[in-house]
Amino acid sequence: QVQVEESGGGLVQPGGSLRLSCTTSARFFSGYAFYWYRQAPGKERELVTRLTAWGETLNYPESVKGRFSASRDAAKNTVYLQMNNLKPEDTATYYCKSGAGGGWGQGTQVTVSS
Repeated sequence: QVQVEESGGGLVQPGGSLRLSCTTSARFFSGYAFYWYRQAPGKERELVTRLTAWGETLNYPESVKGRFSASRDAAKNTVYLQMNNLKPEDTATYYCKSGAGGGWGQGTQVTVSS
């Protein structure tokens, strides 16, 4: 089963930046798209970004366009979510998922607050 591990979350002030990481095994990395989701308290999980196998980022909520971008490092079997100009409404637990399938990881908590 595909397993991923997210990291890099934390507490940041509005306007700050964070870079989240998502690591998996080589078998489930190469050639697959990756998806970043987030889930805020009391809300449904929403798709934030799709990172294609060739490294193109597709952002879904209008609210993150121009602020979030994803990238991948094949040498580390890791994908990243760079989040800039963070806002309180970005507060959520962030999850990644490989296009190879599998379940959810534990996620990483992002809190944007002054």
